[in-house]
Amino acid sequence: MNDTQRIASQPKGMSLTESIINVLVGLLINITAQHLVFPLFGIYITWGQNLQIAGIFTVISIIRSYCLRRGFNAILMRKISNDFRD
Repeated sequence: MNDTQRIASQPKGMSLTESIINVLVGLLINITAQHLVFPLFGIYITWGQNLQIAGIFTVISIIRSYCLRRGFNAILMRKISNDFRD
């Protein structure tokens, strides 16, 4: 990896941290939205059930966000590598 790639590349740990923070913010929004929106559709659940549903989607969201971040980072690194060779 050359210096340009090292500067442009986001470390995997930072990608995971960013994904988790992003998803936790989304979790708070989601829990509130579910509590307000579900009754409009005749869905009545307890706070515990609301947290369980939100938790499942949170895990899925962390995985999705991390994979997309790493995928886009790989595309960027290939582009930088190709530009550097030219």
